[in-house]
Amino acid sequence: MAGFFKKLINKITNKAEIDWDELEADLISADLGARLTMTIVDELQSLGRKVNSDDIVDTAKKHISQILPADLPELQPRTDGKPHVLLMVGVNGTGKTTSTAKLATYLKSQGHSVMVAAADTFRAAAVEQLQVWAERLDIPITAGAPNADPSSVCYTAHQRCIAEGIDFLICDTAGRLHTRHNLMEELSKIERTIAKQDETAPHTKLIVVDATTGSNALQQALQFNKAITLDGLVVTKLDGSGKGGIIVSIYQELGIPARFIGLGEEAKQFKIFRKDEFTQEIM
Repeated sequence: MAGFFKKLINKITNKAEIDWDELEADLISADLGARLTMTIVDELQSLGRKVNSDDIVDTAKKHISQILPADLPELQPRTDGKPHVLLMVGVNGTGKTTSTAKLATYLKSQGHSVMVAAADTFRAAAVEQLQVWAERLDIPITAGAPNADPSSVCYTAHQRCIAEGIDFLICDTAGRLHTRHNLMEELSKIERTIAKQDETAPHTKLIVVDATTGSNALQQALQFNKAITLDGLVVTKLDGSGKGGIIVSIYQELGIPARFIGLGEEAKQFKIFRKDEFTQEIM
């Protein structure tokens, strides 16, 4: 969001009076959502004096900090010796397969053993993409034949992880339109299939959203959350957009916290979401 607030400060600094309608539109365009925008504008208007750029940034930071939850603990292996299973979901084009590889790299860097499952069997390119990543990063992968049942790929991968004592299994599911009922049903089937070998699995369900898509990301999270209750967000393309407000609005509307953020194309351009860091970097 840093780029957005810099632009806003430059815009306001050169004006004698604040145009409240314009400020409202600017805050909404940063994907903070109508509810938070109105809270910020109302508070600024209630100051009863001329408002400057510092007032706007400080008020926004304060409310963002109040809305976002405390940082979540790091992902940990299961204490029962079975793998911690993660499902990666989302629509096509958000960077889901790349985020799967980046998350695998991150967990491996923490000293954990990881396997990825290429369960996006409808898109041959997605399986190939994950295979390239897995080979480059030296991470074991389970892939099925083209058009294989995604549930069976996840089941086989889970079986392998249990047998080999692997700490984490990350399943890259097919990118799907959140409006397609049959595809959303398939996610539920994957959940049920994984639970056959461990009734507590899958343990962490993450939706990958693109920071540049704004309110579309909120709609995607809403629909996926109905199909399978989500545990968190992976937010991609935060490097180029100057927008991160969607992290705040998704949490405010749906209670789904950001867990990881993607900042570029490289495997290591990926990190845990930290509330204080995010709030500070607004500037």
